Amino acid sequence: MTHVAQILPAPASAQTIPDRLLLWHPRFVACAVCTRPAAGFGFRDPHTKVGPRKRRWFCSKYCQALYARHARKGLNMVDLTEEEHAAITTTLKRMGALMEEFGWEVRLADLTAPQVRALIEEAVEGFRDAMAATAQSYTSEVPL
Repeated sequence: MTHVAQILPAPASAQTIPDRLLLWHPRFVACAVCTRPAAGFGFRDPHTKVGPRKRRWFCSKYCQALYARHARKGLNMVDLTEEEHAAITTTLKRMGALMEEFGWEVRLADLTAPQVRALIEEAVEGFRDAMAATAQSYTSEVPL
């Protein structure tokens, strides 16, 4: 019986990895629809002919399908869509309930740090949840 020591090769540095492989999977990138951490679902604009295509990353196939649907229509994600307006309305309702707990007579400048933090968290989470729910309502197939 022989025992052979296996020596692993040195890890490749970022300089030796081809550019096409560097960003195949997102790390610390927000979803282009709901701003949750991306999980490997991507989209490259097929209409871009010149230069490198812009890549967008998503947390789920639902967010990817929603973005692809808007891209097919030629809509930019810069302007607010009707789904985003609905998500903002839903978020305002959740924030209103939180402000009811604080009291409507309290100015924003008079809120304590934990109250401001709770208000910001409610706004961000409310928008994320509403956009994720909107994305799940579309059951269209994801283009590959």
